[in-house]
Amino acid sequence: MSYPEHLDYPQPRYLGRHGEVNAAFRPADSPPDLSGPGGETHYLATHESTGGEFGLYQVELGPKSAGAKVHFHRAMSESFYVLSGELELYDGQKWVTGRTGDFLYVPVGGLHGFKNVTDEPMSMLMLFSPGAPREEYFERVAEMSRRGADELKEFRIRHDSYFVEDFDDPDER
Repeated sequence: MSYPEHLDYPQPRYLGRHGEVNAAFRPADSPPDLSGPGGETHYLATHESTGGEFGLYQVELGPKSAGAKVHFHRAMSESFYVLSGELELYDGQKWVTGRTGDFLYVPVGGLHGFKNVTDEPMSMLMLFSPGAPREEYFERVAEMSRRGADELKEFRIRHDSYFVEDFDDPDER
């Protein structure tokens, strides 16, 4: 196999000569950052810890967990990697069953959703790029759902989450 001489790498952002000691290690046995009736979320790499480069979360959904209805993001892509179990994923056209090792990439603006319809728990990685401060969204979405449609819609939009059910008129999307 031959490779091109010129590769399109991003422009350097670190200009030091010798590198820095700045890695962040998170042990596998770290407790979840968020626990609730539907599952747990581990904040592996946040907007804050990556300087906004990306956000990486391990999400564990319990049996029959609702997940997220069909929505899209205007500012970030979202990716899903199934670590264990099964997860129903909406790929913009249809629901597909993701199993251990399956991956779904959703570009900016792409319709997507997810849910666990099985009687077993499941685990996945969710990657947002660029990173956004998603922690408040994860921590308060259940509370905001109880407050009512208008507050929930405003909260979702504040967090770059445009749910199809929030917009009766396609021109509002």
